[in-house]
Amino acid sequence: MLLKIVQAGHPVLRERARELAADELRSAEIQQLIGLMRDTMRDAPGVGLAAPQIGVGLRIAVIEDAVSANPDAPNEREREAVPFHVLINPVLHLVPGDNVTFTEGCLSVRGFVARVARARSVRVECLDEHGTPRVIDARGWYARILQHEIDHLDGALYIDRMDTRTFANLMD
Repeated sequence: MLLKIVQAGHPVLRERARELAADELRSAEIQQLIGLMRDTMRDAPGVGLAAPQIGVGLRIAVIEDAVSANPDAPNEREREAVPFHVLINPVLHLVPGDNVTFTEGCLSVRGFVARVARARSVRVECLDEHGTPRVIDARGWYARILQHEIDHLDGALYIDRMDTRTFANLMD
């Protein structure tokens, strides 16, 4: 079963999502939700999906970037494959340094893209789907994905951060 991805304008996308308690995150209901989020993200297709995007105000995100980079091609986005994983109650720390601007889209703002400046490197403290504490140090495109999904958990969309002059419709 796939979940419906809500679009910009839905109120849950503009609210800070609620943290999960340790016993709650291990529940069968939350574990099932994580599996449905994974399937929905892959079907969309996307590289991340936050619970608010499916209308659920919980601090859960799933991430997977199965891209296979060509070793001979320039990799200005610093994009590498990222295996499937779950972030629960993540806390984002931006690493001081360069910001990098690239085009982003969003499953909840279908059909549009814009250029967004984001930190090149981040550290995220979170729990995984088993409640085990994790620390993720990420750089490049992976850092961008983490920032984008955690923004969703904080009630923000990429359109809040975009260079408005670059906002474009993909449907043309």
